[in-house]
Amino acid sequence: MKKTVLTVDDSRTIREMVGFTLKSAGYDVIEAHDGQHALTVISGTKVDLVIADVNMPNMDGLTLIRRLRANPSYRTLPILMLTTEADEKKKAEGRSAGATGWIVKPFNPQKLISVVQKVCG
Repeated sequence: MKKTVLTVDDSRTIREMVGFTLKSAGYDVIEAHDGQHALTVISGTKVDLVIADVNMPNMDGLTLIRRLRANPSYRTLPILMLTTEADEKKKAEGRSAGATGWIVKPFNPQKLISVVQKVCG
């Protein structure tokens, strides 16, 4: 059975690049344009992984992670941050919020696939 990945980024180009990369590796991909939209999209949908940007309007990625982790249904859901932020302080914030991992943009498609396979099979 195919795994479903929710990609959350305010950049349509990034969502399309992530989607193309993961679809070519056999994953189903759904998209959201910010954290608030992601909460709406994920409600009632089985998702195996979330890949979220940090800096987004309406609700940023760190807030999204905290909101997901507060819900028992998503406590163990793998969540990867895909962001231009490479600062150690931001990474620490991501880890304390509950992020599973961190990928810095621009991303290498093969590395993205490798990390996704590692965290969700």
